[in-house]
Amino acid sequence: MDWSHFRFRSIWKLPAPPADVYAALERAEDYPAWWPQVREVIPRDERTGTARFRSLLPYDLFITGEERRRDPAAGVLEITMTGDLEGWARWTVTAAPGGTRALYEQEVVVRKPLMRRLAVPGRPVFLLNHRLMMRAGERGLKAHLGGG
Repeated sequence: MDWSHFRFRSIWKLPAPPADVYAALERAEDYPAWWPQVREVIPRDERTGTARFRSLLPYDLFITGEERRRDPAAGVLEITMTGDLEGWARWTVTAAPGGTRALYEQEVVVRKPLMRRLAVPGRPVFLLNHRLMMRAGERGLKAHLGGG
């Protein structure tokens, strides 16, 4: 097993129409306004940008994201990532009772040297850190959309 390989899956239940959720999620440059751990997103062109993340652990992660799929009809946004994390991330937005279900999936290999060295003993902490980051993102997006 490669201890630097991670798969994540989160489901956000949002009290807003799918079109509004999709519109918010496709504007990654606005994430820092509502998602505290997304510290900075800088668009480079229409399909790529850089981002800096920092959650509870005392380090920043830097990635470059490139759009792989943007399909409003299917509710899918997907990027490939390079940098401290290498892999992909995808949002799938669908209607649900009371609003919207936003499924987040991510598969990455950690490239940041410190995280690779701590991959085995730090894995539970890395997983918890990600879970807390996702929970804060869901809360932030609810507030941003006016539903929480």
